[in-house]
Amino acid sequence: MKETKVVIVDDSPFSIAIIRDILLDKGFNVVGEATSLEETIDVVTKAKPDVVTMDMTMPGTDGLECTRAIHNIDSNVKVIIVSSMMDDEIVRKARKNNVSGYLQKPVDGEDLTLLINRIMASEELYKELEGLYYSVFKEAFSDNFNRMLKVVPEFQDEDTLDVELTSRGISVVMGVIGKYSGRMIFDMSYDTAEKICTSMLRREPKELQEVLNVMGEFTNIVAGNACSIINRKNKLFGLRVAPPTIFHGESINISKAELDTTTSTIANTIFGEVYMNVGFQRGAGEWMSNI
Repeated sequence: MKETKVVIVDDSPFSIAIIRDILLDKGFNVVGEATSLEETIDVVTKAKPDVVTMDMTMPGTDGLECTRAIHNIDSNVKVIIVSSMMDDEIVRKARKNNVSGYLQKPVDGEDLTLLINRIMASEELYKELEGLYYSVFKEAFSDNFNRMLKVVPEFQDEDTLDVELTSRGISVVMGVIGKYSGRMIFDMSYDTAEKICTSMLRREPKELQEVLNVMGEFTNIVAGNACSIINRKNKLFGLRVAPPTIFHGESINISKAELDTTTSTIANTIFGEVYMNVGFQRGAGEWMSNI
């Protein structure tokens, strides 16, 4: 990755010094500083930074006005808000003004470094994810299926076509958040889900809701394990799973994902078929300070 040039915008000399020391210690090239809108316009025009760290409150202006001025000069410059203030309204306005990230003061050096690196990695990082996500999710499925059910599933050939399908009866959807967003779907018949549930519980399930709960938790475990493996390969991904959403009934369609990359397969098991589909998309993922 090329050396990242950074400009610091803040009306506090103390804050500028803290952020400058963090950035220099982490190997970034600090090419300028500014304490006002006029200085920001001047330094961004001359220094041509890749990233600008931006305070929200400054005399006579604010971070969002400065951000708009920066993007009028060069729309490719990434702006990260570094402010003592953070609430839903400010975050909403920041997103609307094409801010690339948001950190709350006091700044943690690791958080700032990780956020800048994620923002700058872009296509190179996405290509890395594209090349490994399917094998990792499949491995997590196989390992956990074997660990919990003492059975190794056999997978059919993978398919990269993104088409609309009709559910077998129960679909569990796991959202994935982080540098890139995505989702994983497990789909199976009621009969297959009930047999899996019975084997896991070592008894008959009491009701359908118990079957759904078991399948939701199993899907959560698989997706969570897969995300952990991917994060260990490269911490910039920062992937995490959202709580499962479960759909069931007759004639339910599994809609096209509208993702940049998607891969599916069918796992043949002694309990029946389990359809797995995993996909991710480019673009801005999670960018808040809790990275």
